[in-house]
Amino acid sequence: MFVVVRSVFWLTAAYLVIRPGVELPDAQAMAAHAMATSAQVVNEQIGRIECADIACVGGKTVLAVALHASPSAGVPMHDVPVSSLAPIPRPRPDWAG
Repeated sequence: MFVVVRSVFWLTAAYLVIRPGVELPDAQAMAAHAMATSAQVVNEQIGRIECADIACVGGKTVLAVALHASPSAGVPMHDVPVSSLAPIPRPRPDWAG
């Protein structure tokens, strides 16, 4: 009996949290905001590093450029049409009769 009561409790709690008609936040916008904020924090930390040699300055420059250059994802893999190179099912070998 306790299992049923516990199940009803958790199902009710889940329904109250995820009920129909609830506006869910845009995950892509949240991710973009988080990436922009973290890139800004990392840039500030990189700017605070004091460099005395050319290797340190070059490393800071590479890190700063890498944080700003964010390549787009492009076309997802499942949207690309599949090109079939071999017939399916494969033809039976001659030696198999």
